[in-house]
Amino acid sequence: MTLHQALDPRPQDPKMGGIIKLALLAVGGQGGGVLTGWIEDLARANGYAAQATSVAGVAQRTGATVYYVEMAPAGAGTPIFSLMPAAGDVDIMITAEMMEAGRSILRGFVTPDRTTLITSTHRALAVSEKMVPGDGIASSAEVMAAAEVAARRLIAADFDALALKAGSVISASLFGALAGSEALPFPRAAFEAAIRAGGKGVEPSLRAFDVGYKAAQEGAAAPVAAAEKPKPGTARGPARLMADWQALEARAARLPGEAAAMAGAGLKKVVEFQDLAYGRAYLTRVETVLAADRAPFDLTREAAKYIANAMAYDDIIRVADQKTRAGRMARISREMGAKDRNVMQVTEFLHPRAEELVSLLPAKMGARWAANTDRMALVDRLFNKGRRLRTDSLRGFLMLHVLGGLKGWRLKTLRHAEEQAHLDRWLATAMGYLPQNYDLAVEVIRCRRLVKGYSDTHARGLSKFDRVLTAIALVKDRDDAPQWAARLREAALKDEEGKALDGAIATIRSFL
Repeated sequence: MTLHQALDPRPQDPKMGGIIKLALLAVGGQGGGVLTGWIEDLARANGYAAQATSVAGVAQRTGATVYYVEMAPAGAGTPIFSLMPAAGDVDIMITAEMMEAGRSILRGFVTPDRTTLITSTHRALAVSEKMVPGDGIASSAEVMAAAEVAARRLIAADFDALALKAGSVISASLFGALAGSEALPFPRAAFEAAIRAGGKGVEPSLRAFDVGYKAAQEGAAAPVAAAEKPKPGTARGPARLMADWQALEARAARLPGEAAAMAGAGLKKVVEFQDLAYGRAYLTRVETVLAADRAPFDLTREAAKYIANAMAYDDIIRVADQKTRAGRMARISREMGAKDRNVMQVTEFLHPRAEELVSLLPAKMGARWAANTDRMALVDRLFNKGRRLRTDSLRGFLMLHVLGGLKGWRLKTLRHAEEQAHLDRWLATAMGYLPQNYDLAVEVIRCRRLVKGYSDTHARGLSKFDRVLTAIALVKDRDDAPQWAARLREAALKDEEGKALDGAIATIRSFL
């Protein structure tokens, strides 16, 4: 006997006068307010008294807005409605994202004796998930498993993708799912009339409503054509440059086993970052590792991956280049639903630290500036409020475009000198462990995963990387040194503050 069979529907309290209670969780941009307005208008247009309230979350993706609607047949008396949902007292729960369904379950809004749960299965990552240095994405599968147990009836589909395909937003497809669920005592035509009464984006909203309705009626979403992944662009250019590029590709392909595929991808990354000469330097580094490696060449494979990441670091030049690429503007336009008749404005907020600005100076000059605290404080004061640039304007776009085109200058900068020195020290440390412990050398190569990002994120990653390598040196003579190296790296990836890493290092020191 399942939990659903064990719990009969809760009888309606006669004192509540047939009140239907509906809650909705949505974040900014998902049309929660529009959806709530449709539901309220729907109820009133069909002879029901209704009240809608909302309590905003802390911020987008750190706290969803809770919308709440209560409705009851209009009678002789005036019903008294509640302002907020209560645990165990919700008839219909709608969530505009998978993790919001999980939060609604945790808060007790979804119960197996009463609640119809309508949720979109897509993910919009929360800030807490993005902040984790490693993979902080919560498991959607676990939420789905909990929802199947917690809800009396579950309707789940990628309502966001369905709405986008119909040229609308998720609020319309969720409204269709609500109609299709038949959890409210109103016909489909009444739902469509509520959309038409809104007067804005009626036709796209009705299309999205229709696919949402069908998904709920069929119990699963109709297959959504997956967006085709862009095919890797075929390299084009002058014959001389193409000949050089093909020679580099062939050189990478000669590496053994999986290392060849990894080096091929790494080669594309570093050449795009800088130029063909930089690609040659990359392959030379990988081949140096290969010369000391042996089958199955795990060391070379990992080196091919992480050397490319280390050489294609995020500096101001790369950030400016990424922000002015045509593909980015097209992506933003697509995500915002902008049409040809719309004017899209994009404002970039740039807040580089003094260290990033000084790192653009020639290596020797930059080192002198970085060592002078008064000069660094001056630079910091000049830019402490950051800058806002409109990249949809000619002036703002050209400023970043010119900055992004300074690849030829990059190799002369302090930042490049520092990155090269760090890369060489890291490889020397890994190769130093190779004669005594092959697996430890591989784990040290993988530790480069800790260094990523830009500005403060990069600085925190470097700090953790250095601490991990220092701790590895404490256990390098142990038989389980590779396992400890992996534990230290994973601990460093668990949280931004490094508390898990502190604990791992403390454990090592306890048995020394």
